[in-house]
Amino acid sequence: MTLSDLNNLSFDNIGSWPVPIKIAFITIICTGILGLGYWRDVSVLQEDLQKVKAEEVDLRITFEGRQKKAANLNALKQQLEDIKETFGDLLKRLPNKTEVAALLVDISQQGLGAGLEFVLFKPGKEQPADFYIELPIQITVVGQYHQFGKFISGVSDLPRIVTNHNVNIKPKGDGKLILETTAKTYRYLDDEEEAGQ
Repeated sequence: MTLSDLNNLSFDNIGSWPVPIKIAFITIICTGILGLGYWRDVSVLQEDLQKVKAEEVDLRITFEGRQKKAANLNALKQQLEDIKETFGDLLKRLPNKTEVAALLVDISQQGLGAGLEFVLFKPGKEQPADFYIELPIQITVVGQYHQFGKFISGVSDLPRIVTNHNVNIKPKGDGKLILETTAKTYRYLDDEEEAGQ
């Protein structure tokens, strides 16, 4: 087969072509068809496969996180019960309206029991918060340093929650000290007040 034989080949009569040229021509056509099919279908599918693999990694991470939570579910439920119990105990330490007056008496008795002289004991205006009401009490007492410690300790040991803020100690001049503080006690909202909010 020579170069002139190749030039004489006609697409009108492919059947008369020599066998090696037919095989080469069929191979070229098949390769082109396979390449076109790969480009149109398989490459798109491979891109989809890469997206799905990336999504699989994200889903695996999410699954592992949820599996860890599920493995700790009983411990988390127990922890929630403990928190509810602690919250209930703290809620019991909040007085209602009728118990606030007795609590104010308890605070003043702690000061008198510590040997302090009250200069000012002035309950302020109630300030509502989420589920409780805060009652600030301006307190000014005269005494010795250790008496102040006994008073603050006695107030913190009361069965109700009382916190001290803005504590200021200054000398009075006669060997005694003046303690100024804002004691805050808290009470829970009753049903009517909660409905009003």
